[in-house]
Amino acid sequence: MDSLVDSAIERSTMRRVIWRIVPFLMICYLFSIIDRGNIGMASLQMNEDLKLSKSAFALASSLFFVSYFLAEVPSNLALQRFGARRWIARIMISWGLLSSATALVSSANMLYVMRFLLGAAEAGFFPGVLLYLSYWLPRKYRARVVATFMASIPAANFLGAPLSGALLSMDGSLGMRGWHWVFVAEGVPTLLLGCLCFFVLTDRPSQAAWLSPVQREWLDATLKEEQASTSLADAPSTGRLLLNPFIWALALAYSGPSAASTVLSVWQPQLIKSAGGLSNFQVGLISALPFGIASVAMILWGASSDKTGERKWHACAAILLIVAGVLSTMTTTALIPTMVMLCAILVGAYSAKGPFWALCYEWLSPRTAAAGLAVVGAVSNLIGGGIAINIYGFILDKTGRYALALLPLAILNLAGFGFLLVLGRRRSR
Repeated sequence: MDSLVDSAIERSTMRRVIWRIVPFLMICYLFSIIDRGNIGMASLQMNEDLKLSKSAFALASSLFFVSYFLAEVPSNLALQRFGARRWIARIMISWGLLSSATALVSSANMLYVMRFLLGAAEAGFFPGVLLYLSYWLPRKYRARVVATFMASIPAANFLGAPLSGALLSMDGSLGMRGWHWVFVAEGVPTLLLGCLCFFVLTDRPSQAAWLSPVQREWLDATLKEEQASTSLADAPSTGRLLLNPFIWALALAYSGPSAASTVLSVWQPQLIKSAGGLSNFQVGLISALPFGIASVAMILWGASSDKTGERKWHACAAILLIVAGVLSTMTTTALIPTMVMLCAILVGAYSAKGPFWALCYEWLSPRTAAAGLAVVGAVSNLIGGGIAINIYGFILDKTGRYALALLPLAILNLAGFGFLLVLGRRRSR
């Protein structure tokens, strides 16, 4: 009888927790990704106005990830100190202002500065949310919830690409260029969501007046029991954690999927536009298709990981799909086959995310989670965004071949596959 009562309490508690915080955080993250990646669609007009070469555009896009890397760990530690409600609100309000202000740039140098500031403002949001979810979710819920939450990434591109295409079509309205409308119209909702954080989010389960006393007690006891059984070897302090090769290996393993999703979110519109004969709005619609498919796939793959309790091979299989998709793009330049291969790359990139971050939850202890998640996120973003975007732009400038510029992604993901195998073997021992 007690087990039935506990099961009923668990179901009611987790249903209320998930519906209270996850949809709201998904909407916040959706606009984070839209504001981060809308430079890809804006480039269809902006690059000509600002006289940006492909390499200059790559540098501007990548500076976001440089400042993101520098500010990620301090931001996540600040979240622990000031509370998720205040700090996530601060992040969103500042990045919403800066994203909208990007419409004011009139030169390449101004764009460089704005992208750098935007990265610093947004730093800490994603690992902060991961840390925040660990305060609320028992272990067996994490892969599916994280995968559902991270479905905001492909969903943002699925919705954001055609939206940006439509905004580009407003060129000349109120004396503004279409790309000005992209930054302004997509930055304002973030400001509003940042204000709502103060009313929607609660820092800890013990403070949740929207849970009953029995539900709060069950959730606190469950999380404390799991925390007591989780450990990370060789990381007794944050200082040592930052020098821990285990953490850096996790970051390198995740750099491949991160690079694949980031590079395509920035460069895919230009790749599709190169096929010729498509308007900016049509490019936006077609660009959305692979991200829509990836949104569904990553949720199903995360649910499979939770159902089986298996993490490593779910992540590894998705990474290998990225490799296969990248290598296949070398065989054709036709639009339809290329779109199929881009779908494969993005399905792999996003499906890897849920199992991978669930793996990190299980391998990191509560006292190292804040800095550990931030280091993994920051390093993988720097490599996957800051470096990979520039390499893509450099190869494209030198060769003019979009498919060839994707080739380093295959190498990076093969390396990540190897890192996960080694880390899994070490943990099993």
